Amino acid sequence: MFSGKTEEVIRRLKRATIANQQVAIYKPEMDTRYSRENIVSHDYNQLSSISIKMAEEILYDKNPAQVIGIDEAQFFSKILVRVVQILAGKGKRVIVAGLDMDYLGRPFGPIPELMAVAEYVTKIHAICVICGSLASHSYRKSPNTEHVLVGEKEHYEPRCRYCFNQGIEESGGAQLLL
Repeated sequence: MFSGKTEEVIRRLKRATIANQQVAIYKPEMDTRYSRENIVSHDYNQLSSISIKMAEEILYDKNPAQVIGIDEAQFFSKILVRVVQILAGKGKRVIVAGLDMDYLGRPFGPIPELMAVAEYVTKIHAICVICGSLASHSYRKSPNTEHVLVGEKEHYEPRCRYCFNQGIEESGGAQLLL
């Protein structure tokens, strides 16, 4: 979280628009943090998007877009992997953004499989709020243990591996990460 994933999707889709390519952006219906109708970065940059409940809905959309963006992809089921492969097989350029690990540091949703089948993977990092190193983990500050808790700074903060593990130990968790 807080690494600029949505900002990067917006940047890439705007470049495709400048190149006169038709674009479409999809996001999970459950992501209502800033807007129901737009993807919005933490810096409040935004693009109009289509909220969907299931990844398969992308295939049913008659949008003639050449470039497809999918934001917050970790919230979709693993069927997203097949949807993306179908779109790419039709010659579409598909840009996907999502967290690769959940708040426990475990692989999250379809992202690890998408990374495996992608032609290009760009892994971006936030900055650890504790020590200033590159952060690859989302530390949940709230005691809520639901697997999916949509939120931002009130629930999560970016941490490097070391500071993430220190937080887990201090909170009494038994989690060990490699």
